[in-house]
Amino acid sequence: MTWKCHIGELTSRLNKACYAIRSIKLLMFLDVLRSTYFSYVQSIVSHGIIFWGNSSHSEEIFKIQKRIIRIIMNSSKNASCQQLFKELNILPIQSQYIISIILFVIKNKDQFLSLNHKYITRQTWQYTKRVFIIQELRSTIIYQQPLKMYLVIRIYSD
Repeated sequence: MTWKCHIGELTSRLNKACYAIRSIKLLMFLDVLRSTYFSYVQSIVSHGIIFWGNSSHSEEIFKIQKRIIRIIMNSSKNASCQQLFKELNILPIQSQYIISIILFVIKNKDQFLSLNHKYITRQTWQYTKRVFIIQELRSTIIYQQPLKMYLVIRIYSD
């Protein structure tokens, strides 16, 4: 399954958001631009991120996110965005993806079985480490995307 079409749609919507922020930049203060980012851009980016956030095409979304951050902060095209993200207190898309996955696992703990054992195996590095096993076909999301659920389990259990 590829997310190229969906991400193409997201890039189109984010480019419109980028234009809107660029248009109002000269008229608004930084806190208003930041609020506009969260109301317009963040809502587009966060919708369904647990599904497409690990896609190879998500880099396109990140590039647009950096462009918008540079516009808000009035930085050059080649400026590093790491400090800009910190100054605006905005998470990069990769961090948003990780947080969304963790929140998904926390909200859906009942979809996973937990095993506690006192044996050191290749899967566990310490005693009584919590290991999650995906229940068979209990959730269509887990069934359709086992690789991403494995990533979720690793992030949550580490």
